[in-house]
Amino acid sequence: MARQVKDLMTTDCVTATLLDNVYELAVLMRDHNIGFVPIVEGKKLIGIVTDRDLVIRGYAAKHSGSAAVSDVMTTDLKTIGADTSVDEAAKVMANNQIRRLPVVENGNLAGIVSIGDLAVREIFANEAGAALSGISQAGEPESHAYH
Repeated sequence: MARQVKDLMTTDCVTATLLDNVYELAVLMRDHNIGFVPIVEGKKLIGIVTDRDLVIRGYAAKHSGSAAVSDVMTTDLKTIGADTSVDEAAKVMANNQIRRLPVVENGNLAGIVSIGDLAVREIFANEAGAALSGISQAGEPESHAYH
């Protein structure tokens, strides 16, 4: 039986809502030592914001700290279900050049699986290596997508 994402995903996720602003997201990231915050309405996943989003879509676009979350969040999300195999999750990460992948059930955020989740557990080393290799090799030579 294939290993499933639910066996290694993080379920205690720090989240934010559309009522938060760019400054509050930055503080959440600092205080929790994270670079990725799912944006939810209730439990429904509606977007994500990464530390890179804050820089590129926020500050580099001259948005102030009081700018709305919606000004910087990504809404075109790649997600997987909790029963997705670890191999498939690694392929999704590699093919889409993403390092963190929201896990949803019926549209609700169930957890997050990251390259680190794959790499930390020795039994998943091959999947993490494959995903990281795909992320590192895909795309333009001058263009890097870090999430």
